Amino acid sequence: MIMAATPTHSHWSSYSCLHYRQQLPRISSTKPSNVTPCLSRDLLKKRMRNRVMSSDMSAVPSITVDGWEDEYGGIIIDPNTLPSSSNAFASAIRASLSNWKLKGKRGIWLKLLMEQAELIPIAIQEGFEYHHAEPGYVMLTYWIPDEPCSLPATPSHHIGVAAFVVNQNKQILVVKEKCPCTCSGVWKMPTGYINKSEDIFSGVVREVKEETGVDTIFLKLVAFRHAHQLAFEKSDLLFICMLKPLSYKITIDEKEIEAAKWMEVDEFMRQPFYEEDQVSKRAMECCIAAYGEDYNGFTAHRLISKLDGNMSYLYYDGHHHLTCF
Repeated sequence: MIMAATPTHSHWSSYSCLHYRQQLPRISSTKPSNVTPCLSRDLLKKRMRNRVMSSDMSAVPSITVDGWEDEYGGIIIDPNTLPSSSNAFASAIRASLSNWKLKGKRGIWLKLLMEQAELIPIAIQEGFEYHHAEPGYVMLTYWIPDEPCSLPATPSHHIGVAAFVVNQNKQILVVKEKCPCTCSGVWKMPTGYINKSEDIFSGVVREVKEETGVDTIFLKLVAFRHAHQLAFEKSDLLFICMLKPLSYKITIDEKEIEAAKWMEVDEFMRQPFYEEDQVSKRAMECCIAAYGEDYNGFTAHRLISKLDGNMSYLYYDGHHHLTCF
């Protein structure tokens, strides 16, 4: 599943190069070889039961939690109706899980808000597992059937953009970033992550404006690079776009950018980094071909989707007449 970038421009440095390896902490998912998942969960349950719950459950009324059915035979629990008491929450979760098992329900989704953080250990104790976290909440899941879990995994990709901008003198807009990364000191295209719910074409225009102060309009998507095991061991998509400048004066973002300028293409490509890196070199060749109209690329076409009834953008080569079989 691909989702718009969780990391924001203000938190992390933008992409340092097309063949990017960002120096961010990697979270290992490897379990200790001498501990089975069931044993570790049982031990965790025992410890958490002693810490977060009273031993007197007799006075707790038998209630269930509120929620609604999803399209896949599961339940989405309403976090706003959960009991605030630890004992009441545990009792309600147990009763609800028993009820859902009898009804043949499948995946259970439990969102706990920041103010409900004390309920997280209890949910883990009752068999829920972490799925993902966002500012303000943690999402946990419980898989009921005695079969492999088919719930979708947490979002697995970060999405970034790179901007190929050429002025009236056939010079390209380049930047040097302030970062101790692999291509520190290398002149490169403006790059960065797109924001949540932001389109590729608007994200790349915004990044260029933020880093260099240059106003642009999106022309086409030239190419994209797909890499794996990068920041936080996630996969990574970088969309390389061609933009037309509407202004030419450069004003850099001094927090992230060391320098920016308009540079001759030949000078740019003679940098040792681009002579040695196959991905970056071929991406630039595609951009140059697209500028010379020897390569079409993909433009953004706004269409309505029957899935949700909303407008979205499909990127494709609009220069050719498309026919159905």
